[in-house]
Amino acid sequence: MKILVAVAVGGAVGSVGRYYIAAVAERWFVSLFGTGFPFGTITVNVLGSFVFGALIKCFAVTVMPSAELRALMFIGVLGAFTTFSAFSADMYLLLERGEVGRALLYIFVSVAISLVAFYAGLRLLHLILT
Repeated sequence: MKILVAVAVGGAVGSVGRYYIAAVAERWFVSLFGTGFPFGTITVNVLGSFVFGALIKCFAVTVMPSAELRALMFIGVLGAFTTFSAFSADMYLLLERGEVGRALLYIFVSVAISLVAFYAGLRLLHLILT
């Protein structure tokens, strides 16, 4: 039961964080590059991937978190913060509008940069903690 509560609390935090950060990022990027691209979703997915990588390294090297803390952070907070369901919906809309080039760019940016951010978070914490 404790794990279920941890996931629920983490999910609430992650979803509110996703809403806020995506909205701020969307406004900022739209002011620079214009509309028509899902900047908010990319921002939260890249940021979430970075944090995920950093936490994995931190938990592996310095802290042995409880099952509840792992569930809170990875399933709850980050699970709600970085969902690829939003990625799929944004992708569908780009394709529906016939913007194949933007759709392919979106796939590349979302996947490639999120993987790089994950590794960067892992490496950064490795450098800090060792």
